[in-house]
Amino acid sequence: MANIQNIELKAAKVAQVQEKLQRAKSVILFDYRGLTVAEATNLRAEMRSAGVEYVVLKNGIVQRAAQALGLDETISEMLKGPSAFAFGYEDAVIPARILKDFIKKSRKCAIKGGIVESKVQSAEAVNQLADLPPREVLIARLLGSMMSPISGLAVVLDQISKKLNDNNAQSAQQQTTEEGA
Repeated sequence: MANIQNIELKAAKVAQVQEKLQRAKSVILFDYRGLTVAEATNLRAEMRSAGVEYVVLKNGIVQRAAQALGLDETISEMLKGPSAFAFGYEDAVIPARILKDFIKKSRKCAIKGGIVESKVQSAEAVNQLADLPPREVLIARLLGSMMSPISGLAVVLDQISKKLNDNNAQSAQQQTTEEGA
């Protein structure tokens, strides 16, 4: 009877992790060894304030949930040793950026890899993701590059308009001078 309950509890936990994996835009896996309780608490608080969920889960449960979703087998390699997970539900880049900055400051932990937009990514790919500028900056750059040709066109049209107005004014002045003579 206890064994059946244990199996049901594990199945429920797998289903819960599966739902988190489906909902998250990114999940960053990292080795949390070496963190003090205070450091882990600070990291968790920083993540929570950014809308990221920091969780320590059993690798076997995560592996079953990932397999149920048909995720790449390379995730099995990442799920060796102690693993913590940062689930980013709003922005795919934020969990990677927070972890990379934390690792740079503390010189503890190591990113193992991640799942970004339902694709398993290596630790290198996650580090590259962390280096991306914030979403707002990317949008501003995109809009700036889209506006550049338009503003250039506006400047050219303005110059043409001024030149035509100057030419019209000179023509009108010449006509007035010729009529007066």
